[in-house]
Amino acid sequence: MTTVSSNMLLAFLKVAERLSVSAAADDLGISKGQVSKRVALLEEQIGATLFSRSTRKVALTAAGETYLEFARRAVAELLAGEERLRALRSELSGTIRLTAPVSWGQRVLAKRLPEFLRLHPAIEIELEFSDQLVDLARHRIDIALRWSATTQQEMHCTALNPIGWLLAASPSYLADAGIPKDPEDLTGHACFSYWREHADDTWTFSNLDAGQEGASRKTVQVKGRYHVNNPEAVTDAAIQGLGIAMLPDYLCDDALKTGQLVQVLAHWKPQTRFGSHITAVAAPERMLLSRNRMLLDFLKGGG
Repeated sequence: MTTVSSNMLLAFLKVAERLSVSAAADDLGISKGQVSKRVALLEEQIGATLFSRSTRKVALTAAGETYLEFARRAVAELLAGEERLRALRSELSGTIRLTAPVSWGQRVLAKRLPEFLRLHPAIEIELEFSDQLVDLARHRIDIALRWSATTQQEMHCTALNPIGWLLAASPSYLADAGIPKDPEDLTGHACFSYWREHADDTWTFSNLDAGQEGASRKTVQVKGRYHVNNPEAVTDAAIQGLGIAMLPDYLCDDALKTGQLVQVLAHWKPQTRFGSHITAVAAPERMLLSRNRMLLDFLKGGG
């Protein structure tokens, strides 16, 4: 396999253009000896003589005429590649404006963004934690990271981190109130979740146990005395024994490992309106920027 460098090609093209080694050397800002050496190396690599030389002039050989067009295309591609890289470097700078749910943003996103910033020192990030659906255009947001089970046709939507939802309660609560065996048993328990409206008091489950035919999906109406729109507060209340909570896994994994919480109805998977992933939402024109695409690739790849 031949190894042809861009310096060899540029020397060849310049000599072919000027038909003079001296003129080519002046244009390239190098010595005549360097030009001659680069052309000689190119001829050696491709196994052909490109110029006929005399004391008075330099002329292309038939092989040189044939190779000239290929060399021009190759150098044009190299220059185009360099230009694209310069443009890409300029796009990998500037500010990315983000919004993310409070609990997921603090527990997950905030731990990962510093690494992205270390990888791309010319990028700045402005991050706003909010559980509200922020108007992207009004607040000049590049990417909104949301709990969402739906997509918007006019927006660019990308599923990022998976979120597992589960039911959990403290050992003390279960010791007093009993352990539910079926979603229908929840009607006799104090239940609570990340609450926005009364629709959140209706819980739907899919059965993970393929052996139970005819019971693949169930919906129950639950009740409780605690309504809060912050998942961290839901987790704390569950640990303190207030009842059975529906929680995202990233908030309760530690409490489950330490025994502060116990999973309930493990064979039934909650189906929430928040979906099973954090979804990145952006206006299509914002995804034309390499820095925004790079960030989403980073988050999808786990950093």
